[in-house]
Amino acid sequence: MWLIAALAVVATMVAACGGTTGGGTTNKGTIIVGGFKFPESSILAQIYGEALAHDAYTVTYKLNLGTREVVAPALKNGDIDLYPGYAATDLEYWNNKAGEATGDAAATTAKLNSHLQSQGLVALNPSPAVDQNAFAVTKETQQKYNLSKLSDLAPIGNQLVLGAGPECPTRPYCLPGLQTTYGIHFKDFKALDTDGPATRAAFKNGTIQVGLVFSSDGDLNSLGLVVLQDDKHLEAADNVLPILRQKVATDEVKNLLNKIDAALTTADLVDMNSQESIQHKDPDAIAKAYLEKHNYFS
Repeated sequence: MWLIAALAVVATMVAACGGTTGGGTTNKGTIIVGGFKFPESSILAQIYGEALAHDAYTVTYKLNLGTREVVAPALKNGDIDLYPGYAATDLEYWNNKAGEATGDAAATTAKLNSHLQSQGLVALNPSPAVDQNAFAVTKETQQKYNLSKLSDLAPIGNQLVLGAGPECPTRPYCLPGLQTTYGIHFKDFKALDTDGPATRAAFKNGTIQVGLVFSSDGDLNSLGLVVLQDDKHLEAADNVLPILRQKVATDEVKNLLNKIDAALTTADLVDMNSQESIQHKDPDAIAKAYLEKHNYFS
């Protein structure tokens, strides 16, 4: 009898290590949730997965799979059923870099679905949350010039220095776009890194006043940086959205995931990424706290 009991304990431990969770009394089926190899993707995957598990689906995770060149074929081949995607970047992957993405999230998602349909896949509604190139200023600069959006830089750009990666002067979504779309002409440009330590150091020592960052960076608040709103939609719409196989995209699944995405904001991404990068919390704990805070488990 003691051997049977011991084997039962071992079996329970193996099941837990397999990354499978489920809730409710009636199992509604198994959904395999995948993700890219960076923390934000794991957090989003856990949010989707834990919500589905609470709704009585059995959820298995395959996180940190790699780049989109690994994750997207895994979805197409049925190795996973769902991954948290980004509208514009996923569109340009599935359309073989045809340049169809725009700053309009709804239009970009519709175009994405036109390519996914023949693959047996579907993208759901884009959330307000975006992880894309963005331009930030320090709180001091923001308050000095009363800045909230990129358009506000046009009258004062000649007093400010822009810092970004060395490719910025030739990229349409960087310096040329700021000039043509917004009419911003900076005092100077400094070639640094792309959203890296050199950019942060330049903000700190005052050699730049505007810098290229990613909109959901977890350290923005702790560094005292403020992202300016892209009010003329220069950047392609990399809004977070789930991409899944049509086979598992029942009305119930779609309604649940769309409800989550409707409430998800860029500020939420910044906060959760900060919990991972600065407080060193695990993605599953971050996701659970987010869902509890927003009453998905009530």
